[in-house]
Amino acid sequence: MRFPVAVAATIFSIALYFTLFWGFDALRILTSPVYGLEDAWRSQIVYWIARASGMGPTGMLYLAALAGVFKLAVAGVCAVHIADRIRAFSSGEPDPEILELGLLLVVIVSIVSVTPALWEHDAALIRTNTLHLVLASIAAALNAVERMEAEKALSAGSGRLAAAIVDAAPTVNGKAQTNWYAPWR
Repeated sequence: MRFPVAVAATIFSIALYFTLFWGFDALRILTSPVYGLEDAWRSQIVYWIARASGMGPTGMLYLAALAGVFKLAVAGVCAVHIADRIRAFSSGEPDPEILELGLLLVVIVSIVSVTPALWEHDAALIRTNTLHLVLASIAAALNAVERMEAEKALSAGSGRLAAAIVDAAPTVNGKAQTNWYAPWR
């Protein structure tokens, strides 16, 4: 791979973005007495879903709390990925599945959030959700590239292991006997 540090740094920075911004937004929502409904711009998704489904005030509060919990879950998963990536500096590779879970949640929340923005022609909310989708797609693509390179390195390592086994195998008449071990003879 040509730019492994740039790929890792980009993935790290996108995970840090979702950890910080979505984490602070989730804390703002969950610590508010009305679960963030006082901020009309950020809670348009809650108002739109409540209006479309005929929810009352209590249902709207539960829905707003659920939106905060989803954002907190994304921030938590991205924070776990950051910790895993920091751990990987000293030993091994980071687990790509952790980030994939966080990115899947980002895509779900962003697509659900962009629906009312499209319906009400709100360009600012569309732009925000599009930014989240673009960042999630960039991180997913780079994560796939990183996973592909790790699998390629693993297969190259197993090829060297197979060559070492053949070199260590006993020889008969100058030919290596690769099936020389049979445990039940």
